[in-house]
Amino acid sequence: MQFHELLEIVRQEPVFDTGLLLAGPVDQKQVRQQLSRWVKTGKIYQLRRGLYSLAPPYQKAPPHPFLVANRMVRASYASLQSALAHYGLIPEAVPVTTSVTTGRPGRWETPLGVFEFQHVQPGLFFGYDSIPLTGGQSAFVARPEKALLDLVYLTPGSDDPYYLGELRLQNLERLDLQALDEMAARAGKAKLRRAAAIIAGLRAEEAAEYEDL
Repeated sequence: MQFHELLEIVRQEPVFDTGLLLAGPVDQKQVRQQLSRWVKTGKIYQLRRGLYSLAPPYQKAPPHPFLVANRMVRASYASLQSALAHYGLIPEAVPVTTSVTTGRPGRWETPLGVFEFQHVQPGLFFGYDSIPLTGGQSAFVARPEKALLDLVYLTPGSDDPYYLGELRLQNLERLDLQALDEMAARAGKAKLRRAAAIIAGLRAEEAAEYEDL
């Protein structure tokens, strides 16, 4: 396979796996050798075993970190601080793309960024949607309410008012408090129900501050 042939196959794909290239009557060993050479010469990036993306300037559009994360671990969705920053609920930019999965936790440092996956029980794997992203891409991302609950669930002591205050949550009018309560109840964790009540209080305080301006 020549590089121009690779471009014809994957140019429309933000990321691609070897399965896309090994279908049909091809020399699988040769394809893998070529991929290794193109990684070494900087034409493509290897994100993890069997998963790649084109490097600039060959990309049609830069892969969105949420899409990359979804493809790195199939049974996952972007959540925690990454989703909260995406929705404008926390002020800081987040250097690591964080996701949750029912599989093993893991962390990968790649040319496209750092990706971290935290484990949740299967019963907590809900509350996410496929949302549109830049460049015509899409990915599974936690709803704002579930991103908060995932963070609380995975962080020791996070149902404490001090911890939740230190998050410097903002734009809380974007939260659906009924959905927050329903998700906390569905999870069946007292810790999440306590956190939901505290977050509702923070939203009321934020609304009162705006009324006083």
